[in-house]
Amino acid sequence: MPILDDKVLGEVKKALEHMKQPVTLKLFTQAFECGYCKDTHQLLEELITTNPLLKLEVHQFESDEEAVKSLGIDKIPAIAVLGAKDYGIRFYGIPAGYEFSSLLSAILMVSTGLHKISDQGKKFLAELKKPVHLQVFVTPTCPYCPQAVILAHQMAFL
Repeated sequence: MPILDDKVLGEVKKALEHMKQPVTLKLFTQAFECGYCKDTHQLLEELITTNPLLKLEVHQFESDEEAVKSLGIDKIPAIAVLGAKDYGIRFYGIPAGYEFSSLLSAILMVSTGLHKISDQGKKFLAELKKPVHLQVFVTPTCPYCPQAVILAHQMAFL
């Protein structure tokens, strides 16, 4: 049974039609004892059908040590959103409910390079002296969480 129905797939296809550059979603999963790994994999398989610039790579968390280490993955399911480079944008858990829009936003930003950080915000980020590890904890039913996630992703992008 599909996760995304035809109506939602149509809306996603329309939202992603503005993609300019390829985006790879690297899914980290494992075959056993992983809540939401199977559902996350299915969701991403359905999502990549909406635009040919969208690719999916599946990595096994327990056996693909090189990819896990190089992308800093420490829990599963995990999705790394990569474009021409790795901006550090990650999703842990299934991007369901309101968080699905955060995933679409990240894909579009990585593909187009468009973000909404103000000049003042860009200046602040440029003046940071050391790396920042920013995490946003969400629930799929919180209507306010996606904006916090999108802002964190925009900061990571810059």
